[in-house]
Amino acid sequence: MSAEAVSLSYFALIGAPNCGKTVLFNGLTGAHAKVANYPGVTVDRREGVFVDDKSIHIIDLPGTYSLRTTSLDEAVVRNVVLGKLGQQPDAIIAVADATNLRMTLRMMLELKTLGLPMAISLNMSDVARARGLKIDAQKLSELLGVPVLETVAVSKDGIHAVREAVAKLPRRLEKPINPEEVEQVLNNLDSNQLYEQVEDILHQVVRTEMHMPNWHRRLDAVVLHPVWGFAILLVILLLVFQAVYSWSEPLMDMIEGGFGSLGEWVATVMPEGILRDMIVEGVIAGLGSVLVFLPQIAILFAFILLLEDSGYLPRAAFLLDNMMSKSGLSGRSFIPLLSSFACAVPAVMSARTIQDPRERLVTIMIAPMLTCSARLPIYALIIAAVIPSQTVWGVFNLQGLTLFGLYVAGIASAALTAYAMKLIARGKGSIQQFPLLMELPTYRMPNFKHIMISLWDRVKAFLKRAGTIIFALTVVLWALVSFPAAPEGATGAAIDYSFAGIIGHYLEPIFAPIGFTWQMCIAMIPGIAAREVVVAALGTVYAVGAGSEDAVQNALIPIVHSNWGLPTAFAFLAWYIYAPMCMATIAVIKRETKSSAQTVMITMYLFALAYLFAFIVYQVTSRIF
Repeated sequence: MSAEAVSLSYFALIGAPNCGKTVLFNGLTGAHAKVANYPGVTVDRREGVFVDDKSIHIIDLPGTYSLRTTSLDEAVVRNVVLGKLGQQPDAIIAVADATNLRMTLRMMLELKTLGLPMAISLNMSDVARARGLKIDAQKLSELLGVPVLETVAVSKDGIHAVREAVAKLPRRLEKPINPEEVEQVLNNLDSNQLYEQVEDILHQVVRTEMHMPNWHRRLDAVVLHPVWGFAILLVILLLVFQAVYSWSEPLMDMIEGGFGSLGEWVATVMPEGILRDMIVEGVIAGLGSVLVFLPQIAILFAFILLLEDSGYLPRAAFLLDNMMSKSGLSGRSFIPLLSSFACAVPAVMSARTIQDPRERLVTIMIAPMLTCSARLPIYALIIAAVIPSQTVWGVFNLQGLTLFGLYVAGIASAALTAYAMKLIARGKGSIQQFPLLMELPTYRMPNFKHIMISLWDRVKAFLKRAGTIIFALTVVLWALVSFPAAPEGATGAAIDYSFAGIIGHYLEPIFAPIGFTWQMCIAMIPGIAAREVVVAALGTVYAVGAGSEDAVQNALIPIVHSNWGLPTAFAFLAWYIYAPMCMATIAVIKRETKSSAQTVMITMYLFALAYLFAFIVYQVTSRIF
């Protein structure tokens, strides 16, 4: 071990969900975090360097309400602080919600039993004060025996006291804690005694009770209403999808024009040959056809972050809890399933928060049906090609309504599948369900700096994916569609004689009943690695098939519009509502379930659903149109 590694200190950042922990982490580290995995588990860890001392590394742990865990995900926090997952932390930075001190004080007392140096950030103190709540932080510090700092994580000045307290925490313990002994102490804690201690502390430190503003109560009465609340949720989702199409169009045109000009310029300055073909038809055509959808993905993520930061998303979870229970799922499934709209990988990983093994498996099975961001380029391409951009009912964009319908179709399919699993489970025995326990945060003004940092992290991940996986696959696909060259005297298109053409024509009879062409069959193969690559693959296949000159002059959307019929386009959309996941999701399912049989079962049932519904859609629409 190097001297530098020995001199480093690791501080664990621990707090409940929705307490501002991640915002505080960004403030303490300058948002320069690296993401990796804890040894032996698939939970992401975020680690950053303390801005005031480069020798201190801060580890952002998953949100939890207690060290006495009831789920696989919460167990990671306990195992990290006990040193079971790598190096034991040297100190703890605990985050408590000033507006809900009763909920978080119990964990502060549990953390005290570890015997590690600790500082407590009493976050959202400004919101608590604005609502009439007065907390004696000095008295709380005396009772707990650790520094307690009133903080406002969303403000740079609001975390100054925490930064000073963190800098003063001891770098090394004189005697490291014994994990077995501490774990025994945690297991022997008396819950009733803890709650009595919490109430005693609250009685001494809380000077006045918090009163929620009238507007807050009135807003909750509407947002959480079983009828109006659900209608509001649908309207918000509909507006998001309208914005995805309306606001992104100028940026998409700019990106498309930029890649088109780049392709023309490269075609004119480079001599004819295999290298120019690879760059123009493989790299530029492939990456351009994916990156053109970056504005839509960024807008979608921005809205999700905005709704989360304002405090609305947990209320959506609460609103849908009763509905989800009818399909055999508890409200705990909502958070993992919500993650599926970004990516199925974190959705599958976060399913470990579900206590019931059956419900956990069902959640993993249906998570890939919900529309992830990787599907958005596919949906956007087909919708733009076959759905006219026109206003309906004087307000809504028809393309946005179509996208909204595809999201609803995924949600409805997941709900029906979960209900079918519930009926099967009921036939085999009783179903154990655990009630949803979650904290509803107060409404707050979104922290736009935090939103921009988080948005950039997601955009950067997409760009990294485009610059590595998608780039490599488009080049490989270009090689497959370009070699071997057509023999002399060949009458067909050159692509027909290539490796890709041979594979596509071989697969075409299998997918002919659902209307797929051999070009579509080629594009779906690299899509197994990453769904976004399907669009890039179509761009490469049609660019090579049409010839470089036509490829420069024609965008992919008009090519799809002229070559596909409506039945084929709708069947392709139906296929990707259910299509088996990318390889990354399949690998995570294998790690989470620890079962090859269950992984194969999930993959095959999604493939069967995709083929079945694509067949139904194609046959029905063929007769209608």
